[in-house]
Amino acid sequence: MIPIKDKTGIAHMRASCGVAASVLYELKKLVWPGVTTYDLDQAARDIIARHGAKSACHGYQIGSRRYPAYSCISVNEEVVHGIGSLKRVLRDGDVVTLDVVVEYHGYIGDNAVTIPLLPVSPRVAELLRVTQEALSIGIAAATVGNRIGDISYAVQRYVEGHGFSVVRDMVGHGVGRTMHEEPQIPNFGKRGTGDRIKPGMTLAIEPMVNLGGYKTKTLADGWTTVTADGMPSAHFEHTVLTTDHGPEILTVPPIGA
Repeated sequence: MIPIKDKTGIAHMRASCGVAASVLYELKKLVWPGVTTYDLDQAARDIIARHGAKSACHGYQIGSRRYPAYSCISVNEEVVHGIGSLKRVLRDGDVVTLDVVVEYHGYIGDNAVTIPLLPVSPRVAELLRVTQEALSIGIAAATVGNRIGDISYAVQRYVEGHGFSVVRDMVGHGVGRTMHEEPQIPNFGKRGTGDRIKPGMTLAIEPMVNLGGYKTKTLADGWTTVTADGMPSAHFEHTVLTTDHGPEILTVPPIGA
């Protein structure tokens, strides 16, 4: 069953997603050459706490494994779930993905962005542009009456039309009282398939796009997912509310950002 939020739930989701967007906005300003990903993760911890929220990533458990960081910071070939490290120093030419997930008053806000540290190659710049545009196209397909597969198809068609590949091993998802709710939202699929989209769904739509092939692998830390061919990846994400008036982005950056 896909959870449908009532007015109270929607109000809580607006609040949690507003915090997530604010944290991400503040964290983005700290991404510079010479900074370590550990520094960024510690900053994320402090910013989240300053907003009166908790990291939904820290301590997240799969089996016997608990995620040790407060955010996911993935660099270059790292697709998702990168763990902050003093050994990972950002340099010119890197692309850095910040994935911030917070819990605020019992509800989750989830968003991500990939940032280039210039200069990057024209093809890498195009990778980021196409991934961000694919997110917008996927959101536009999240209209009431459509099906989840319509989102998936829209993202895949746009990405592959530009010669990039969509990751198959990780997908978008519903979000609400927990980080991962139904439905799963792959970035690949067929139109007219999957659950029907209804008002009151809150969906984390998140294209993960590789410069090379779509295959990935997980590192020995049990969390960090990288491209199998070592080529760069990009990841953009918003939490979206479905309404009768069209999809509404809940993780909107602060006014003036």
